[in-house]
Order: sequence, then C-alpha cells, then structure tokens
Amino acid sequence: MFVELINLAIMISGRGSNMKAILDSIRRGDVYGIGKILVISNKQDAWGLKIAEKEYGVKTATILSDRKDESFESRLNFELKNNDIDHLNGLVCLAGFMKILSPSFVELYKNRIMNVHPSLLPSFKGLNAQKQALLAGVKISGCTVHFVDNGVDSGPIILQYPVPVYDNDDESSLSERILLKEHEIYVRAVKLFTLKQISIVDNRVVQI
Repeated sequence: MFVELINLAIMISGRGSNMKAILDSIRRGDVYGIGKILVISNKQDAWGLKIAEKEYGVKTATILSDRKDESFESRLNFELKNNDIDHLNGLVCLAGFMKILSPSFVELYKNRIMNVHPSLLPSFKGLNAQKQALLAGVKISGCTVHFVDNGVDSGPIILQYPVPVYDNDDESSLSERILLKEHEIYVRAVKLFTLKQISIVDNRVVQI
C-alpha cells in the first residue's frame, strides 16, 4: 500500500518527553509514512534538543522567542520551508511548546497542528490542568490530543484517555500517570493522521 509521506515538525520548549515517544514509535516502525523530521525549540537550553540530535539523529533548530529584531513566526516559517514542511505535506506536533501561535499561522496549517493537553477537554483548559482537576475534586481526569485552533485548548478532539484521580494524589503523582497516557495517545493520533484515517465533520474528528 502506497502511503504519501508526511514531513513532521515537533515543537518543544523543554525535555520533550512526548517528542521522544513519537520518535520512538517512528524508529520502531509503529508509526510510518513519515518523511523528513525537524525538532524546533524556542528555548536554547531545551533538553529535548539534545535527545533529538544525539539519540535519534534528528535535525533541530532553535528559534528564540525573546528576540526583538525579527518576528518569531517569520523565522519559524523559514525553518519549516527550508525542511520541506508546509501546509500541504506537513504535520506540526506541539509537545510542551510554551508559546502561543498566531491566528495566521494556525489558519495556514489548519487541521495540521496537533497538541496534547493533560485533561479531558473541554474541562480544565490552560495551565496547571492537573492542579485544576485536584482542586475541583474530580474522580476522573486524563489527557486529550486535539487539533489546534485559535482558542485555548479548544480545537477538534482527536483522542482522549481517562486517568483515575486517587484520594492520595498530589499534582506530581497525577501528572506522572497522565503523562504516560499522553505518550500513548499522541503516538496513536500521529499514526491516524499519517494513514489518513481521520476526517473532521462539523468540528468533530471522525475515524475512517
């Protein structure tokens, strides 16, 4: 079966554990149909850059978001174009990327930007989702992979996974258990995308 190759950009700001899960799945052959891969960080000291380079031999780029001499997204677009990643053949995976992308960029890559969030959206959007869940006293939390739109954690939901909240949980313990499931469903979502097994109908993601 012929699979049209998808060129992948993974955007990180820190350790890149979800990035590592995706790269592991590609290396094992669980996810296929990936052509070029580029890891981009807006932090020069992001540990995930070293992991991508040394453990996986993946090309990386750093685009500092605190520079004032030129816009972040013009440099981002340059790096993507320079690595043959565009709105027709590309997939952009946000993996702990701590910067908001502009509406124009999101629109250009509409339904080609994924993000993972540590809650069962639409509950507990934004920062500190695990802490929000604990303060709310919910018994079930979890994680969500969704397409990015111009809202805050509000794009079409691709996959979700529930994680129980135990009475003795704190923010750290709950976060660790949710993170393990993030890795699983992010990989599954990427695989569905590369195999063209998802479509969007009335803002709902439908598996084909």
